Amino acid sequence: MDHPYFKSLKMTAPVAIPSKSPRAVAASISPGASQSLHDMLHKRDSFSVIRQPKVLHPVDNEGLKLLLVENISQDAVRAFQAQGFHVDHYSKALSEDELIEKIPQYHAIGIRSKTKITERVIKAASKLLVIGCFCIGTNQVDLVTAGKVGIPVFNSPFSNSRSVAELVVSELIALSRQLVERSHEMRQGIWNKQSKGCWEVRGKTLGIVGYGHIGAQLSVLAEALGMRVIFYDVINIMPLGSARQIETLPALLSESDFVTLHVPELPETINMIGANELAQMKVGSYLINNARGRVVDIPALIAALQSKHLAGAAIDVYPQEPGSNGAPFDDQVNAWSSTLRSLPNVILTPHIGGSTEEAQRMIGEEVSLALSRYLNYGSTIGAVNFPEVDLRAITAEQGNHVRVCHVHSNQPGVLRQVNEALSPYNVEKQYSDSKGDVAYLLADIADVSPQDVNKLREMISHTSANILTRLLA
Repeated sequence: MDHPYFKSLKMTAPVAIPSKSPRAVAASISPGASQSLHDMLHKRDSFSVIRQPKVLHPVDNEGLKLLLVENISQDAVRAFQAQGFHVDHYSKALSEDELIEKIPQYHAIGIRSKTKITERVIKAASKLLVIGCFCIGTNQVDLVTAGKVGIPVFNSPFSNSRSVAELVVSELIALSRQLVERSHEMRQGIWNKQSKGCWEVRGKTLGIVGYGHIGAQLSVLAEALGMRVIFYDVINIMPLGSARQIETLPALLSESDFVTLHVPELPETINMIGANELAQMKVGSYLINNARGRVVDIPALIAALQSKHLAGAAIDVYPQEPGSNGAPFDDQVNAWSSTLRSLPNVILTPHIGGSTEEAQRMIGEEVSLALSRYLNYGSTIGAVNFPEVDLRAITAEQGNHVRVCHVHSNQPGVLRQVNEALSPYNVEKQYSDSKGDVAYLLADIADVSPQDVNKLREMISHTSANILTRLLA
């Protein structure tokens, strides 16, 4: 406290907080008071009054209808219903033709990984405002077309990371101990106790391809099992624990006892593990793919397993997957399915990496919140194909306020046209951003009479670059 800055502060007198509201409580702070930190935190709620955000609604007052498919969490269903949305919930994925038939009546849709939102579906969705992917990936949605017609797409990039990482840990041990084979034999009434070809994972090297949220969590779990962890990623990343980044994929493949993939499906990652890469792996090593189905050349993997170059594999994702539970996983789905199913020490699971109660609950909460924030407030924070724009909430105390949500082509002169339309009114706050060919503007307008609302919307909707204009009040 000898620094001149602290000497300049006069803290001997109590500091009074004036109150203009009967609900606010005046408080004084004295350096001599003998309050504990617990007491101060306990009383903090009495020092401030939280202003509740005003719930906004579309000015056309049409009831919003949501379509949720693929058995999305009931927590998400209840969250939407609590806000007054009409929700239709289906347990299975819908085909393109089924979606084209149903989607024209809906303002929002929630999907997981099996339902495909194609250009045809988007063109048929005349009322659609937003798409929610209740999963990590978004490659099942035509993101470019959605963005061009003013539809943001939200996902949940983090919520199931732990579930996937734990599944990989279970597969590491199951493969190294041939647990699937021993279990299958016991179910057939065969007693076959053996140790040949069975290993501890302690001391083995785990190679992680893609050190994102899943890869990083897996790294920590694997080190707790005594494994040595190396990883390859296209960008330099600070490792957790004692993990070490490897400069090239071939170097990682040749050094690892187990290789696990955690990359998105991009043009650069399709068939990134093919015959050449499999040949670079250690003899007797294992491959795990819980990422995307087209990342691995499955026929090349089958050949590596049949030749005993690899000792086993665990696959949770496939190039083509059945659309619903109970549907066959056979050669009609993928031409090599029956061959893959017949191989020893191969763990096949039906895309269950994120299928835990905890993950689905968190995904439901995260994506339903993102969709609600867009429908109710126009916020696009977290959108994967759209400019991320947000404004602080309009409070309940504020009167006739209107929020303008204007999606438009990213071209010169748009803001001038919009601001001309807004010029007769008091623009309290405004923010705009762009992403590629699409731009998005939010503006809060004060003291707009009900008679002017429709007029204002018509003026903005008829600007030259308009894609979609919503007004919330």
